[in-house]
Amino acid sequence: MAATQLYYEDVEVGMALPELVKTPSTVDLVRYCAASNDFSRIHFDEPYARVRGQKAVIVQGLFKAACLGQLLTDWAGPKGWVRKIGTKYQRVNLPWVAMTCRGTVTKKFVDNDSQFVDVKIWTENDKGEVTSTGEATVQLPSRS
Repeated sequence: MAATQLYYEDVEVGMALPELVKTPSTVDLVRYCAASNDFSRIHFDEPYARVRGQKAVIVQGLFKAACLGQLLTDWAGPKGWVRKIGTKYQRVNLPWVAMTCRGTVTKKFVDNDSQFVDVKIWTENDKGEVTSTGEATVQLPSRS
């Protein structure tokens, strides 16, 4: 299925991005440890995570940032570019529990004949609590 292209003219301030729901498994967490070369035991060793005060192993902050990146790239389409992204982690997400990635357009602007959109992004747990926040700037093509 071909990805749909979003254009600068299609975007309005206040527009919500289509949500992206991820349910990471413990296998996903172990794979992410290997991919990122981050073998912190709190992400794959449940007895260790419990000793550290957690209910279970926890989803990596950078895994959540990667999911937010996917939210942006899926939304922007093949000719869109994520030019800047930053995230902060406030709460943990657990494996096998749905994590929803959301975003809202906060600003549109043109700089040097290129079109940009600023977006507020965040993740939520299954209770609707915000677990990560961030901001991004996405470059979009123009129809003209």
